[in-house]
Amino acid sequence: MKAVLALIVIYVGTFLVAIQGASNAPVEASEPSPAKARSIDPAKEADIRSLLELVGAQDAIEDAAGFANNDRAQAFVNNYLADFQRKFDAHAVHQELVGIYDRHFTDEEIKGLLEFYGSPLGQKVAAELPKINREVQSATRSASTEAARQAWQDLRAEHPNAGEGPRRLADRRRQNAAAGPQRPAASQSVSADSSQP
Repeated sequence: MKAVLALIVIYVGTFLVAIQGASNAPVEASEPSPAKARSIDPAKEADIRSLLELVGAQDAIEDAAGFANNDRAQAFVNNYLADFQRKFDAHAVHQELVGIYDRHFTDEEIKGLLEFYGSPLGQKVAAELPKINREVQSATRSASTEAARQAWQDLRAEHPNAGEGPRRLADRRRQNAAAGPQRPAASQSVSADSSQP
C-alpha cells in the first residue's frame, strides 16, 4: 500500500511540477488542508478550477488511482486495487489542488495559465504531459530496477554470507563439524607440505 500511495504522490507531484514549469525556488512542504485554513477569492477559485479542467487534472488524479492495475497481477492485488479505487477520494484531492494552486500562483498568473492552456499549444501540453510523465516514470523505474539489481549483485559478491541469518550460519557450522576434518585441496596440501620441515 505504501508503494501505491508513494507512486500516486509522485505522479500527482510530477504532474503539478510539469504544469508549473521549472522554478528556481525550492519546494517547501505545506500544511495539511491549507485550502480549508485560508479563504480563496471566489473568482480566483473559479479560474483555478477552470485551469484544472483545461489541464485534465481530474483525469490525472483518477488515472493515478488505477495506474497499478496490470494483467500480471494476482487476484489478491486486483481485489486490493479495486477496493483502493472505490475508497480513493479523487474529489478531495481535486479540492486540495485548488488550495495548492492558490498558494503557488497569483490571480494574474492563473489567468495567464488559463490563456495558455486554452490555446492549441496549451491543449497539446495538457494532453501530452500525462503521457510524458508515464514514460518518465517507466524509464526511471527501469533504471532504478537495473541499478538495484547491479548493486545487489556487487554487494553479494563482496559479502557472500551477508544475507545469511545467524541460524543459517549456525546450521552450516554444525554441518561442517559433523562432516569431520576437511582434507585440504591439492594446491593447499602442496603449500602445506612445503612449509613443513
